[in-house]
Amino acid sequence: MKLTAADINGVVGIVPTPATPNAGRWDAENTVNLDETAKMVAGVVDAGTDVIMTTGTFGEGASLLWEELRDFVDCVVQTTARRRPVFAGVTTLNTRDTIKRARALLALGADGIFTGRPMWVSLDTPGIVRYYRDLSEALPGIPLVVYDNPTAFKGPIPLEAFEQLAKIPGVVAVKEATRPDLETIVERVGSKIRILPSETRWFALARKYPDVVTACWSGGIACSPAAMNALSRAIARRDWAAAEPIAEKIKWAAAPMRESSAGKFDDYSIQLGHVRFASAGFIDPGPTRPPYIDAPEELIAGSKECGRRWAALQAEYEKVVVV
Repeated sequence: MKLTAADINGVVGIVPTPATPNAGRWDAENTVNLDETAKMVAGVVDAGTDVIMTTGTFGEGASLLWEELRDFVDCVVQTTARRRPVFAGVTTLNTRDTIKRARALLALGADGIFTGRPMWVSLDTPGIVRYYRDLSEALPGIPLVVYDNPTAFKGPIPLEAFEQLAKIPGVVAVKEATRPDLETIVERVGSKIRILPSETRWFALARKYPDVVTACWSGGIACSPAAMNALSRAIARRDWAAAEPIAEKIKWAAAPMRESSAGKFDDYSIQLGHVRFASAGFIDPGPTRPPYIDAPEELIAGSKECGRRWAALQAEYEKVVVV
């Protein structure tokens, strides 16, 4: 069955790529901890996560060998066993490599593709639209999630590009970062494509646009899938009184990592993400891969506190039966 924007609802969980103990070495190969990957995916799926996405920024799509990315996505696909859609991250530095990787991962059983645009040189609106149009032409019938990350991709997707992206066959959703004009985008594209706010922005937007903002992306899913599932089910019921306190707790849990980074979070987001996952304790992320190894000590404390807060939410909500 071809997935459409209408099928993207609930929590889109973006998972990290667990690493073997030697993954931080330049000469390491086969650094994906497949046992931990299977455990992680089973845990987030069993908790009720609606969609799984892989190999974005903190999923280290930029620092995995191709063979590692392939084996990781294969493990994710096999573990989900068709219980949830899997969107495989395939961002590269050019269109042809992205298409080649996409075809290989789709052949393994991935349901769709998650990709930002090439970023060696920035792309203007016509270039961005052409890139996704080329992917749609090369991958007919395959659902595509657009990755909008202003830091990684040298600026946000221009506002005028969204209406054009919504007309491209296969483009079902856009993962946004922290842009301030999200409400304008939602109002312009409506239900044509699913705009995915972050876990901390979802509640406010869902309450204002309940028929349109029916999903979010979550990087905290591998810290506390139980809390995210509780929020998702409350929003699906439009039980705003129940959803609001959960949303506030999720904002509380997520805050220390960015607040403590003095505006430098994006420079160390991979490393700080691993610190958060390790501190939360739901998974063992292992070390990061080169060249994204070190982070200033003064930034790490906030990420550890972030993980501890997510762990507290997991302990609270894993005991709650959510209908």
